Amino acid sequence: MNKYLTYAVLFALLGVANAARDFSNEEMAINTRHINAHNMGPSKWVAGENEFFRGKTLKDAKKLMGTLLEDKFLYAQPVKSFDHIKDEDIPDSFDARAQWPNFIHPIRNQERCGSCWAFAASEALSDRFAIASNGSINVVLSPEDLVSCDTGDMGCNGGILSQAWKYLSETGIVSDACFPYTAGNGQAAPCPAAGQCAAQGQTYKKYKSQDYYRLATVEDIQKAIMTNGPVEAGFEVYKSFMAYKSGVYSREWWQFWDELMGGHAIKIVGWGNQDGTDYWLIANSWGTDWGLDGFFKIKRGVNECQIESTVYAGHPLLA
Repeated sequence: MNKYLTYAVLFALLGVANAARDFSNEEMAINTRHINAHNMGPSKWVAGENEFFRGKTLKDAKKLMGTLLEDKFLYAQPVKSFDHIKDEDIPDSFDARAQWPNFIHPIRNQERCGSCWAFAASEALSDRFAIASNGSINVVLSPEDLVSCDTGDMGCNGGILSQAWKYLSETGIVSDACFPYTAGNGQAAPCPAAGQCAAQGQTYKKYKSQDYYRLATVEDIQKAIMTNGPVEAGFEVYKSFMAYKSGVYSREWWQFWDELMGGHAIKIVGWGNQDGTDYWLIANSWGTDWGLDGFFKIKRGVNECQIESTVYAGHPLLA
């Protein structure tokens, strides 16, 4: 079967699955009763009302979960290991923001477009360019380029992490100044003509990843981050996650298929331990009013919400 037809079929099947657990237009993403009930019980995290979801229904919120979590057997991508680094040399905690000050770019906001897959990929590559070049290439790259021009993915309707990194490797993306993000209204802008910026007066240049690879173990994810910078990961979002405010997130024990919102992509920037619970430190793309000023922590080492199953990165092409 043609690979693009395969992708189309998979997205269609994902749509059928989503329809099977469709949410009411009336059911709001913020549920104060559920938040209060959660905070009354024993938990490693605190729930609260996040501005990003104020006024949104669950149906609105579900459209933002635009990542198709691929099957690692169907999408047999290269797997990279860091065997040259001993596991015992991995520090107990790590924060890329502290390790590389000024090279880890700020939290952004995907708004009303299911473009998380594009934000996390472009942000990880942006950070890695700054780190690899020691700051000489410190540029915010364009998620809009991926949303509008990557024909292997589905724009505001979603994307596949391996496909996004394939585009970064084979085609590359321009800077955010060259092609600013305008898809926040849910509609991707037309892809500019080759060699042209969407914004006038900007210099056209494509920034590429020289390769891309999947990271298959917790230790290799950690080694990749501490060596080269943040990575992109996809995970399953349950209703409770939208109310995350602080602490180390894990889904409620009673949340199953009917509570699943869809797949979401984010940027892992580090790890640590809080009150005896190992966690990943992660940058989201829902603005700074959500969670820990745009960041969150999620349980590490147990593949919580499949967070360790779909992880990608690549080395920036500096030449």
